[in-house]
Amino acid sequence: MQAIELVEPKTFRTIEIPEPPPPGPGEALVRSHRCGICGTDVSGYLGKMPFFEYPRIPGHELGVEVLSVGEGVTNVVPGDCCSVEPYMHCGDCYACRQGAINCCEQLQVIGVMIDGGLRPQFIVRAEKLHASAQLSFDQLALVETLAIGCHAAARAEIIAGDTCLVIGAGPIGLATLEFVRLRGGRPVIIDLDTQRLSFCRTQLGVEHAIEPQGNLQEQLRSCCEGHLPDVVIDATGSAGSMSNSFSLVAPTGRLVFVGLTTDAVSFHHPIFHRPEGTLLCSRNALPEDFRQIIGWIEEGRIDTSPWITHKIPFGEVAEQFPQIIRPEAQAIKAIIEVT
Repeated sequence: MQAIELVEPKTFRTIEIPEPPPPGPGEALVRSHRCGICGTDVSGYLGKMPFFEYPRIPGHELGVEVLSVGEGVTNVVPGDCCSVEPYMHCGDCYACRQGAINCCEQLQVIGVMIDGGLRPQFIVRAEKLHASAQLSFDQLALVETLAIGCHAAARAEIIAGDTCLVIGAGPIGLATLEFVRLRGGRPVIIDLDTQRLSFCRTQLGVEHAIEPQGNLQEQLRSCCEGHLPDVVIDATGSAGSMSNSFSLVAPTGRLVFVGLTTDAVSFHHPIFHRPEGTLLCSRNALPEDFRQIIGWIEEGRIDTSPWITHKIPFGEVAEQFPQIIRPEAQAIKAIIEVT
């Protein structure tokens, strides 16, 4: 069968791979139906993702169908439609023993460190499958992106009434925004892309979607009842933005980095010490995030209809991928139709 491999930065090729073997104990054989494109895929394509290893079959935002299961599997059965939790943890390291499996010391993310879902079928640990009888494959492929935002909002410990600034209106920023609102926070989102800000206002109903101009602190105070935000979540992955974000936090506020950069982040210490700020990082997501999100989509508490703006046929990935990631394409979320 055919698979799509990222041979090196900016070079996709179609390869022939063997059919997968029958699933072993604790495993499931799944068919890929949909695969989302996210910032990790873009960074891997551009050669800017520190954890990406080449050559690699990408794909970790997945909507799949269970074809068969191995011995001992009880959480899914053939025919189930599932989202894939792509973080393969070891279960033995200190982080795993503490329940922080998203920070596993031996973590292997499918589509990044090990081969992912841009192939018709593959074997996966069954415990990493989260089934839904109601969600479409498109929706199931969105769950992982939403889970990143869900975990970031949880790390920020947002409570009802908190003013929360989300920096960056890309998919992770938009996912975070969903959970700021679900937790009762009052969101403000900033971005340099006016069309993304328009999307936030018209499609997501965000009142304060602003382009930074002049004195950003004063802009934020005007949106946050005269003070700076209680919570700032930077989803840009830009070292410059992340460095600047230390100056945007209210007294006793929290700053959360959900974006990832390989560059140095620096700040003038008094600007963060004076308000007694708290710095947090948010990495990946946890199984309970996937289960909660699926439930909330099923209940109608999360509307996925505005999200998917572009679709790419499996056979056109090499041709269309470089175009879809250009800013002028205005893709909120692009989905690859694998099968």
